[in-house]
Amino acid sequence: MSANDFLSGGFAPAPESADHFKIKKNYDLYIGGKWVKAAKRFKTTNPATGEVISQVALAEKKEVNLAVKAARKAYDETWSKMPAAERGKYLFRIARLLQERAREFAVTETIDGGKPIRESRDVDVPLAAAHFFYHAGWADKLDYAFPGAKVAPLGVVAQVIPWNFPLLMAAWKIAPALACGNTVVLKPAETTPLTALKLAELFDDAGLPPGVVNIITGAGETGQALVEHPDVNKVAFTGSTAVGKAIRRSVAGTGKKFTLELGGKAANIVFEDAPINEAVEGIVNGIFFNQGHVCCAGSRLFVQESIAVKVIKKLQKRMETLVVGNPLDKNTDIGAINSVEQLERIKTLVKAGQDEGACLWQPSGGVPRKGNWFKPTLFTECAQSHRIVQEEIFGPVLAIQTFRTPQEALTKANNTPYGLSGGVWTDKGSKIFKMTTGLNAGVVWANTFNKFDPTSPFGGFKESGIGREGGVHGLSAYCDLKI
Repeated sequence: MSANDFLSGGFAPAPESADHFKIKKNYDLYIGGKWVKAAKRFKTTNPATGEVISQVALAEKKEVNLAVKAARKAYDETWSKMPAAERGKYLFRIARLLQERAREFAVTETIDGGKPIRESRDVDVPLAAAHFFYHAGWADKLDYAFPGAKVAPLGVVAQVIPWNFPLLMAAWKIAPALACGNTVVLKPAETTPLTALKLAELFDDAGLPPGVVNIITGAGETGQALVEHPDVNKVAFTGSTAVGKAIRRSVAGTGKKFTLELGGKAANIVFEDAPINEAVEGIVNGIFFNQGHVCCAGSRLFVQESIAVKVIKKLQKRMETLVVGNPLDKNTDIGAINSVEQLERIKTLVKAGQDEGACLWQPSGGVPRKGNWFKPTLFTECAQSHRIVQEEIFGPVLAIQTFRTPQEALTKANNTPYGLSGGVWTDKGSKIFKMTTGLNAGVVWANTFNKFDPTSPFGGFKESGIGREGGVHGLSAYCDLKI
């Protein structure tokens, strides 16, 4: 590399080292505070290279039963009887240990999931620790969170999490469940099990009583066996709308409580009085963060007609600067697509967009030959009926439409089966209030996007789910409240 490479916009490689910790060649199931072998195993691979990282135990009904039994024993004999302040101390300890091992967890998350190391390091791990800190503080204050109610835990909680934010989703689920006095059986996604298994190692280091958290790995059949287990009191799921609907059908009539955080097709609305440069950065963050593998991604962009040409040109210029490549390189903006199956879905929907008449644009430059990659993409000339406008792509693909009036923007934005999130960009406070109250979405950002905090509830309407996670609203989902 010569000095001229910097003049032309290139960057010297800045890879994060992975030699300060070890990923085991084989991982077992974490049940009752012990590592339990299973009859079968499956491989987890690095999506950036296609190389096998580790072999992980596959839990079947026998192991699911063991995990639920261990959780029930820990609930009956230890965790539910422990003073709430003592439970909080364990959560504080977990949060601190997670901070101490932040670099290890960030690198593992990037290797297993494909997301850029900057995102794992600066977003996922700090937010995961923040959720444990926040809920640790609530452990002995639940009577103040729900005044006038008699607060009790639910029992054993089954939690099934997705592959886009494995560590963060585990923290979102485990921390409030433990703070409220429940015990947990967690099933991470089959393509990204490693940070959950490392979390189990951390629980051991924290001295968490055996069986309070159990981690079982596997695919859809494992999750189904866990959700349908008769000794589970509550189900918490984050994932696709189709699976969420199946879970709701399976728990109907069982008396189990449930929360479902499902898909989205967020509208990001930019008005002519918006701060344009800031809005462009927000658009990029909204759709290209984590390769678009975000349920609340701003995958539909609505730009006021008078500034549409200007915004699109600025957006294209900004997209030309995005670095697609090695997720462990600190210069990388767009990492690898999580799996071959997800890459094929993205390609299928992009082809549908072209076939239906939308105009595709991608920045110049290539992508690595090895691994799962897709360039950041935008579509113009989109119609409401296009699949790329109606269906969740879950990839770095943006569908752009224009509008003339605020009411037209609202009508188009709400014309979707989803209702998880949205964004509004304008200089007028009154317009912000009008738009944010008019959007049928659980979370709406104003002049920003993708800002998260453990104190703020997150969740959606319509086919984007039921219930909330985070904040006091999220705590209530893990409590039995009797007035």
